[in-house]
Amino acid sequence: MRLLVIIPLLLTASLCFSQEQTISQEQRDNGKFYFYWGWNHGWYTRSDINFRGDDYDFTLKDVIANDRQSKFNLNTYFNPVLLTIPQYNFRVGFFINKNYNFSFGIDHMKYVVQSGQTVKINGIIKSTGTEFDGNYANDDIVLSNDFLRFEHSDGLNYINFELRRFDEIINLNNVKISLTEGFGLGALYPKT
Repeated sequence: MRLLVIIPLLLTASLCFSQEQTISQEQRDNGKFYFYWGWNHGWYTRSDINFRGDDYDFTLKDVIANDRQSKFNLNTYFNPVLLTIPQYNFRVGFFINKNYNFSFGIDHMKYVVQSGQTVKINGIIKSTGTEFDGNYANDDIVLSNDFLRFEHSDGLNYINFELRRFDEIINLNNVKISLTEGFGLGALYPKT
């Protein structure tokens, strides 16, 4: 008797599932928005920095700089009012279809010249009335606070727009690996 009840139920359930519409991944991803927010840590190669003004035009060679990471505490990193103080990455995007999306992003980094280092200087400094007035030709100079304190500590901000393509390479159960490639256009907006 049980078998007579179970078999029709199983057959009916299978018929019900066969009537479901399957939605393709392309239909599922089309028109989706996404965003992310995270923190970053940066490393910089040695830089040549040129300074130009009415009374100076000089270049510092092979300058060492570092980022300035905010010390971690819950208030600084998670308070909505203070979220822009630490170095961060932000992006918001829209999927045009399953493979392509258009996005806008901001990378907020900090660039701080290491004080006390000796670098090469080329150029001229005049009319400052300090010991630094003179002509320089590949001379050594110590980057003391008396001479120069240079930092983009309120942000070496990279603002950009990107068109990206996503291609799924591997899809194993709950693990997906995708290849991302794209083109971007942006501008640096530093606050010195």
